[in-house]
Amino acid sequence: MKTLSGIRPDEVSLIHSCLQQDRKAQRNLYEKYKNGMFTVAFRMLNDRDDAHDVLQEAFIQVFRDLAKFQQRSTLGAWIKTIVVRCALKKIKKQKPILPLEAKHDRPIVWSDELTGEYLDKAIRALPDGYRSVFVMIEVEGYSHKEVAHMLGIKEGTSKSQLYHAKRQLQKLLADLR
Repeated sequence: MKTLSGIRPDEVSLIHSCLQQDRKAQRNLYEKYKNGMFTVAFRMLNDRDDAHDVLQEAFIQVFRDLAKFQQRSTLGAWIKTIVVRCALKKIKKQKPILPLEAKHDRPIVWSDELTGEYLDKAIRALPDGYRSVFVMIEVEGYSHKEVAHMLGIKEGTSKSQLYHAKRQLQKLLADLR
C-alpha cells in the first residue's frame, strides 16, 4: 500500500526513524538501496573503487538531506538522483565531456541474440562521456534535456554522445561475439 505521495508506510516509518538518528534504521535504509545504487554508479563510472566512493558520498548526502525529502517521488528515485549527481561530479573532475559533431539519429538495429552479459561488457568499454549519456538516457530513463542540464552540456551534445555511444556499442558487440 502506498500513501498519497507514493511512499509506502514502511518507508515513511524508516525515514522517520532515520531522522531520529536511529542507527539501525539508517543501516536498514543503506542495506535496502546499496546494491541498486552501486549498480547505477558502476555503470556510469566503470570503476568499482570510484563507484564505492560515489556510493559513500551519496549516502552521506542522503542522511544529511533526508529531512529535505519532499516525497514527490519514491525514496529510491530520490536516492538514485543523488547517486547520479555524485557520479557526474566525479566524471566531471576526471574528464570533461566534449561536444561532438551532431549526426542524424538514425535507428540502430540490435541483434535478437544480444545477451545482458555482452551488453554490460560493451557498455563498460565505452569512453566515459558516451557511457554516461548512454546509461543516463537508455538505462536510467532521463531525457536529453535533463542529461544536458546535469552534465552542463547542450542538448545537441547529449544527442550526439548517445548516437556515437550506440554506434560504438554496435561495433563493440560485434567484436565481443
